[in-house]
Amino acid sequence: MNFLFVCSRNQWRSPTAERVISEYAGIHTRSAGTSRHAKHTISKQDVLWADVIMVMEYHHKKQIMMSFRKELHHKKVIVLDIPDDYHYMDVALIELIHESVAPYLP
Repeated sequence: MNFLFVCSRNQWRSPTAERVISEYAGIHTRSAGTSRHAKHTISKQDVLWADVIMVMEYHHKKQIMMSFRKELHHKKVIVLDIPDDYHYMDVALIELIHESVAPYLP
């Protein structure tokens, strides 16, 4: 399964999720940001690649739905509700990611 993690700038939350969840067998991960200033801005190719898209906040889902409406047909977009309060690989962020993503793992 292909999981795409999205936050605003692709700096802390989504790259942490990408790295942490990539350790699960059978899961392939990528991360992206919704901002044009992101390290990697989400693209049509990212959306088409993903089986599941997990966003950190509701406004990320809204932005993606507006930008990639056609590409999102038959795709799950899940809001993890993880605030922008953490740095890359913060222990508390890692725990929160594990808790939030676990129900969606195969």
